[in-house]
Amino acid sequence: MPENQRPEYDAERTKAMEPVRPSRTASERTNGSAPPEAAWPQEEPDTEPDPSATVRNVTPPLAGHDNATAPPSVSHNVTQQHPTRNAQHNPPRGADATQAITPSGDPTRALTPPASAERTQMINTPPGGFGRPSPSEATTVFSAPVPPPESEPEATVYGPVMVDGDTAADEAEARRKRLRKGGLIAAAVLGVLVVLYGLDLVVSGGNVPRGVTVAGVNVGGMSHPEAEQKLRDEIGPRLAAPVKARAGDVDTAVDPKAAGLELDWTATLDRAGSQPLSPITRVTSFFTSREVGFDTRSDAGKLAAALEALRAETDHEPAEGGIRFEGATPIAVDPKQGQKLDVAGASEQLLANWADGGTVELPVATTPVKTTKEGVAKALAEVAKPATAAPLIIQGEGKDATLTPEMLATVLVFEPADDGGLTAKVDNAKVVEHAGPQLKDTEKEGKDAQIVFEGGRPVVKESVDGLGIDWEKSLTTVLDVLKRDNERAIKAEYKHTPAKVTTEQANKMGIKEVIGEFQTGGFVAASGTNIRVVAEKVNGAIVKPGETFSLNGHTGPRGTAQGYVEAGIIENGVPGKAVGGGISQFATTLYNAAYHAGMKDAGHKEHSYWISRYPKGREATVFMDGAGNSLIDIKFTNPDDTGVAIQTIWTPSSIKIVLWGTKNYDVSGSTSAEFNHTQPQERKVDKPDCQPSAGAPGFSVTDTRTIVDRRTGQSRQESRTVRYDPQFKIVCEPPKPGG
Repeated sequence: MPENQRPEYDAERTKAMEPVRPSRTASERTNGSAPPEAAWPQEEPDTEPDPSATVRNVTPPLAGHDNATAPPSVSHNVTQQHPTRNAQHNPPRGADATQAITPSGDPTRALTPPASAERTQMINTPPGGFGRPSPSEATTVFSAPVPPPESEPEATVYGPVMVDGDTAADEAEARRKRLRKGGLIAAAVLGVLVVLYGLDLVVSGGNVPRGVTVAGVNVGGMSHPEAEQKLRDEIGPRLAAPVKARAGDVDTAVDPKAAGLELDWTATLDRAGSQPLSPITRVTSFFTSREVGFDTRSDAGKLAAALEALRAETDHEPAEGGIRFEGATPIAVDPKQGQKLDVAGASEQLLANWADGGTVELPVATTPVKTTKEGVAKALAEVAKPATAAPLIIQGEGKDATLTPEMLATVLVFEPADDGGLTAKVDNAKVVEHAGPQLKDTEKEGKDAQIVFEGGRPVVKESVDGLGIDWEKSLTTVLDVLKRDNERAIKAEYKHTPAKVTTEQANKMGIKEVIGEFQTGGFVAASGTNIRVVAEKVNGAIVKPGETFSLNGHTGPRGTAQGYVEAGIIENGVPGKAVGGGISQFATTLYNAAYHAGMKDAGHKEHSYWISRYPKGREATVFMDGAGNSLIDIKFTNPDDTGVAIQTIWTPSSIKIVLWGTKNYDVSGSTSAEFNHTQPQERKVDKPDCQPSAGAPGFSVTDTRTIVDRRTGQSRQESRTVRYDPQFKIVCEPPKPGG
């Protein structure tokens, strides 16, 4: 550009503020030379500056060149009044700056800093744009060094930097407008909300608060009558249904009507309260819900009675875990702790939750158990299953016994252990029950020495020692063997079993003479059969010194399997029939034989009324039930150091019992006259086998036994008073139909 030609920027600037520094030519910009500078005006322009105009405060750097001196820092204020012009005519920054500033106002003097120095422009830009800066305004630093050309002195040219201030002002104005608009909108919205709040207060007054639910039924915002009707319609039907309940490990149900449970509809809705006054709470109630509990009432007596009735279902004793078998299959039985219903706590829970429609948890008091589910499972896997997986072999002498898995299932016993598991044991008696019959041929039965009567005198029959299996020793390792999956066999251990009464012992017992005997008769055929069977069983029995003999214990059960038949008995004072009837005559005969032998009475019982074929005050009866249990027995004890042998002599019309031993006593007996008589009563009997009787009076007698010891000459007496009931006068009536 020619030196005398100025750009539009300079022309416009001249109009606004004089003088204006001439622009550099293109060649000057290239080589960095600076034309003479025009002096800056020292006074403010005539026009007032636009408040929104950008004011720039330019402070030139100090000169550092050797042909220039450093003037003091001078501030120049430039006011731009035309935003478009300012935007168009901002001079370039940095190396392309076209203006050199002469701080002193001398247009002929240029500031030429050294080549190594940097010129710094300090531009203070106030918020409103360029104008008059204040001392507190921030300073932005720019560096714009221009390297000097080789043909001219080194100089750096600085120019003012222009910033658009009107744009910022417009943005500020826009923000103010937006704020005013937002405030108006907010005020309008607030006004609407206030109106709505007022309307809501009027409309919802007295209603159930919004968002309220009862048992899941939404009644919020309704009037109390509407809400109550809705609850009755939707909840009412289920209130009559049984209330599901769970007490510990038992599921049950409670009849609400029987328990006196009722729902108070009004009190339930009163729990919801009234509409809140808080605007925030009212607004949030549109989006939230609040469950209100029931208000219930009950008849305390009915409720307690209903819960007590539940104990039959809910209460149970603790049950330890174990293992049961279905055939040979073991099945775990989990432990179950004991529990008892807490009636007081259950009442509270029912009152609070019965109408919710769910299951009410009823509290219980528990009793712990020792075993655990895991402990039972371990015993099942480690013992029960292996034990019954295959048969067990017991090897005898010349023969084996086999216990099948089904048999093995019956011999295993599991007991609770302290560690929560099960202790496994083997019931040896069950093993013998299964294996004993199979190995019976390998054993030899021992026999005690016996007293037989030959030629009317006792003779000792020699004893025989037995050979039997020592089961306790044989089964020591059986549990370990049962846990194996192979080699499942054990060897039977045998032992010799000497006779309980050996031949030598029998010979030393002194059984050599009759020490007591007695005979009765007059029994009917059926009774005679039973007497014969028991006589054969007792004949030859030996009572050792100091030993007690029991008739029931010696014979065992007396049923049809043992050869006994139905015969006459006395039952509740009236004649009747039963299998084994007639044995009481054998007992009376035995009692009197022992009486005269000087044996010690160890227990007996007389008949309820006197039978004329027996001695008054010296007779006995016996009785065993159908299961073979002894209910009435006759026992006597041998008081001497010599043995006693019992001989029975039976005929179809009589039974005689003789006791043999060493006669150490002389015995005699006496019976008093009858006293305390009582008269018989009449009893009607409608049984088919009824036999009429005239009856007989009852009475009492006293029997006295005198015993003289032959060895010492001392004597003693034993008295016993017996009271007999009168015999009923039996009147037979026709049997009742179907009787």
